Parts: sequence; structure tokens; C-alpha cells
Amino acid sequence: MNCWSYFFSLVLLCISLSSVAQNFTINGVVEDAETGEKLLGANVYDRITIQGSTTNAYGFYSVTLPKDSIKLTVSYIGYETFEQNLFLDKDMLINVSLAPEQTLQEVVVSAEKQVESIQEESQMSTIVVPIEQIRKMPALLGEVDIVKTLQLLPGVQSGVEGASGMYVRGGGPDQNLVLLDGVPVYNVSHLFGFFSVFNADAISSVKLIKGGYPARYAGRLSSVLDIRMKEGNSKQMSGAMSIGLISAKGLLEGPIGDKTSFMLTGRRTYIDILTRPLIKAETNGDASFGYYFYDWNAKINHKISNKDQLFLSFYTGDDRFNFSDKSANRSSSSEAGMGWGNL
Repeated sequence: MNCWSYFFSLVLLCISLSSVAQNFTINGVVEDAETGEKLLGANVYDRITIQGSTTNAYGFYSVTLPKDSIKLTVSYIGYETFEQNLFLDKDMLINVSLAPEQTLQEVVVSAEKQVESIQEESQMSTIVVPIEQIRKMPALLGEVDIVKTLQLLPGVQSGVEGASGMYVRGGGPDQNLVLLDGVPVYNVSHLFGFFSVFNADAISSVKLIKGGYPARYAGRLSSVLDIRMKEGNSKQMSGAMSIGLISAKGLLEGPIGDKTSFMLTGRRTYIDILTRPLIKAETNGDASFGYYFYDWNAKINHKISNKDQLFLSFYTGDDRFNFSDKSANRSSSSEAGMGWGNL
């Protein structure tokens, strides 16, 4: 009798083990089909089970699903949705290129109340601001300013009129952690706080976390401002140039071979050049002084393999002030930095 009981228990155990569902993982990157720029925060999910994830700061995603037929769907605002039917019976690497959407279609939002167990939700107090929306905001003297745009968000104040510092929920500007490609930036302003150091032409994404930020951002009390620079157009060489009321900017980006891309931007004000003739006329050419600031951003991206990429980011900027006096009684000249630079 004991032998038969042991036999039936063994059979039931084998049946239960064979019925356990196998899980497999799909991963890859999501990028712009025209420029090759990685898309951050794209939705990747199975339309049948409504399980999925989003791409991280490098455009990478990873979704683990049971062995079955799935309908892989990738969506991102402003781009056409990608869908692919496949049978998941092994780990797969699927890189997705999304084409920009040409026309806007009608959007219907509907929902049903569901009673569900506790699930992992999106991070609280996190705002991702599209860079295109920042470029459309009104700008002081034509200078698009990321920090001034963030000052319009709930819970964020400018403190002093015209200043570029952020007071998030009562905290001071020095209590904010500002990251440019993961590197802290300790001074984020030019011209005594009227302009920020971030050139919008070089930025691909802006994320502000006002509270409850992960432990990897430890070190500040108020907020975290995570800014990512462009990787460069990996499809073709392109550039742009603009001249504003007080500054000129330039952008150059393109591929280097098949696996490498670069991006280079520069910005310089010409307040000193515009005011120099007026100052010399007022002082009969005996004295002159001027002020300007500049920013340089550069980034190079090399794709080692489908799972590994190497990034090299560079930024430098400074405020410069110069003064010269060539009167009859004395002759002197000097040039000094404001001590507000970053490297």
C-alpha cells in the first residue's frame, strides 16, 4: 500500500512540475528611425496580457513574459506605434525603430474600475518635460531656458524675479541635485542668475523628481533634476545655427562610421561686442569694458554590441569680464573670470 501511495505522489508531482509556466525575456533598445536617437520612457508591452515596461535613460527595455503567443507593442508620443505578433518560446533581442507620426488621430480615453492586488506603480512626484515643449515656451531675450520652464511647474518657484535658481517645495537652490548625463553640476546659471547653463539644442530629455527619489540620487533634500544630452544623429550629418538678440548658437551632429555618432554645440553671447562702440564713444576711446558668457557641449557615442554602448560627454562654460583704461594719467588693462564656470 505504501508503494502505491508513493507512486501516485510521484506522478502528481511530475504533472505539477510540467504545468509550471516557463518565462522568457524580450529586451532591446527603442530609437528614432530618422536620427537613431534613443527614446526615453517609451512604452513596451504585450497587448494581450497588458504586461510590460518602459525604456530607461539609455533607451533600453526588458520585459519578462510567460511562454505563449504575444503581441509586442511599442508606443511613444509623437511616433507611430510598432506591433509584432510572435510566439515567445525563448529569450529574444528585438531592437525597435519608431517613425515620427505625421498626423494626429482622434484619441478616445476609456477606463473600467478594476479591483486588483498591490502592483508596482510609476514613480511619484516625477515630471518628464519634452524638450520640444521647452523650445516653444516664451523666452527672455530669445534665450530658451530649461530652468525657467521648470519654474512654471507646480511646487517649483523662482524665488527672486529673473533668477534661474529653483525653490522646490520650500527648499533652497543648493538643496537641488542637478545632473548632466549623470554628473553633478554645481552652478547652473550665467549673468548672475538670469540664464541657465543648459543649451536646449544639446538636450534630449529633462526629468524633475520633486520627492521620493531613489537612493541612487541621495545627497540633496529638495529635488533631483536629471538632464540628458543628445547622442548625435547616427543616420546622417546635420547642423543648425541661430542668432538671437544677445547670443549665437550652433549645432553639428552626425555619424562616424556605422557604430559611432557625435554631437557638438556651442553658444556665446555678444553683449561685449555690441556695447564696445558705445562705451568707446562715451569715453573718447580711453576706456572699454565688456561681459560675455559661453557654453560648449559635446558627446560621442559608440555602439560596442547590441547590449553595450560607450558614452563620452563633455561640457564647459564660463562668464568673462574685461576692463581696460588708457587715459593720459594711467594705462592699465585686465580680464577676469566671474568664477562661475563649469568643466
